[in-house]
Amino acid sequence: MKLLIQRVTDASVEVDDKVIGHIGRGLLVLAGVGQGDNEAIADKMIQKMLNLRIFADENGKTNLSISDVNGELLIVSQFTLYADCSRGNRPGFTYAGSPELANGLYEYVIKKCGERVENVQHGEFGADMKVSLTNDGPFTIMLDSSEIVKQ
Repeated sequence: MKLLIQRVTDASVEVDDKVIGHIGRGLLVLAGVGQGDNEAIADKMIQKMLNLRIFADENGKTNLSISDVNGELLIVSQFTLYADCSRGNRPGFTYAGSPELANGLYEYVIKKCGERVENVQHGEFGADMKVSLTNDGPFTIMLDSSEIVKQ
């Protein structure tokens, strides 16, 4: 699993010219599911993401987590995080999880995050989405389960 996390002052996602998710201060998370991912891996990734201290405290130091600042989450499915660009110019996606696996884990991540974060918005799995954001910092972090979860 790969989570591309961006600290934002606001973010939204549209499908068919309709905003289906919008947040203020918080995290925009692009979530990619890979082959072999499961709920145990997702749980560890969620734990790491929600505990990241990437919001500024009163001294301007990145010392606070999303819960410390009552932040919001916008989670968007993004299989292209598993693009393999090692050969040729057309990315391959053989390392991405199947649509069934990816959709199931995407829904699981949304549900589990909703248990800990008051406002969790999300995109639509498999849809052509338009994502807008104001990246705060900019501050962007990639979490990769191959590094976070020692299997």
